[in-house]
Amino acid sequence: MEKIDNKILDSLQTGLKLEASPFQKIAAELGIEAEELLQRIKKLKKEGYIRRLGGVFRSSRLGYKSTLIALEVEEENFYQAAEIINQHSGVTHNYRRDHQLNLWFTLSTASELERENFLAQIKALPGVKELYQLPKEKFYKLNVFFKMEEEAGDDHQ
Repeated sequence: MEKIDNKILDSLQTGLKLEASPFQKIAAELGIEAEELLQRIKKLKKEGYIRRLGGVFRSSRLGYKSTLIALEVEEENFYQAAEIINQHSGVTHNYRRDHQLNLWFTLSTASELERENFLAQIKALPGVKELYQLPKEKFYKLNVFFKMEEEAGDDHQ
């Protein structure tokens, strides 16, 4: 990966500002043209370095309820279940765990009925053995930053 790509990843992790031309501003800060920045972002996404680039909202302020879901899914059905789950627009943070409860995701829905209907579909999927709902009781927001660009003078290559 080129050094500029590391800088782009560092920049994107801190979030895009809500402004008319956020990519032009980032490009200017990196000393490249906006079109090059956008092409590099597309390439990084295609290569799997970027999974998602989008807004993060406090769903509760928009009237949504969020729930953490833990599933036990048979291995031969794991990826099929994950693919179906990922199709729901309210699903985020879908990931595998090395545990009996091996598929976890968060689900935000506008109503209890929507949540229950979707989870009924998930329970009926082949290989889904258990499903646990772990509703949010308290809000915590953690920011994680993975530094891609090495510090100047750092000898680690």
